[in-house]
Amino acid sequence: MTRYGFKIRALAICFAGLAGYVDALGFMKLGGFFVSFMTGNSTRLAVGLSTNLGNAAMAASLILTFLFGVILGSLVAQASRHHRRAAVMFFVSALLLVAAVLNALGFEHGAIVAMGLAMGAENAVFERNGEVSIGLTYMTGTLVKLGQHLAMAFMGGSKTAWAPYFLLWSGLVAGAVLGALAYGHFGLNGLWLAAVGAMLLAFATAHLGRVETS
Repeated sequence: MTRYGFKIRALAICFAGLAGYVDALGFMKLGGFFVSFMTGNSTRLAVGLSTNLGNAAMAASLILTFLFGVILGSLVAQASRHHRRAAVMFFVSALLLVAAVLNALGFEHGAIVAMGLAMGAENAVFERNGEVSIGLTYMTGTLVKLGQHLAMAFMGGSKTAWAPYFLLWSGLVAGAVLGALAYGHFGLNGLWLAAVGAMLLAFATAHLGRVETS
C-alpha cells in the first residue's frame, strides 16, 4: 500500500468501499454469509460441517463462487496488456450489472452468484506477478500491517506509515455501512448503485492509467 502514490491509494480505498457495500448487501440477504469475506465463510463451513450441513453447503458454494471469480479476474488481467486494472474493474462492473438485472428479473440466487464472482474478480485489480499486492475484499492483512506500523511509530519509526492501512480499512467499513443502509431501503435493488459506482471507478482507473502512461 505504501509503495503506491496518492491517487492509486485513493482508488484502492474506493475499491474497498465497493467491496464493503456489496458484501453488506449479500450478508443481509443471506442472513450472515458473505460474498467477499471468505475467512468468515470458511469458519461457517467448518462449524456447519458439525452442526448444520445446509449452512456448510451454503458457505462452500460461496467460497467456490468467489474462487472462480478470482480465476476469471486474473485471466482478464493477464489478457489485458494495457490498462489491466481498468479492464478488471470494467469486468467487475459488468458482473455487478448482471447481478442487478438478475435480481430485477426475480433470479436472486443468480444475483448472489454474480456478486460473488465480482468480489473474487476485484482482487485482481492490484495483482502483481500473480500475487495480490493490495487486498480489497478482506482486511485481516491490512489490520496486521496497521498494527505493525503503529508499533514501529511507537519505537521511533515513521509516524504516518500506518495511515494508508487505516484508510483502506475505513473505506471498507464505510462502504459496508452504506450497503446496510441501502439494503434497508432497497433490498438487493441496491445492486444498481453498486454497478454504477463500479463503472465510475472503472472509468476513473482507465483515465488514471492514460495519465500515467502519457
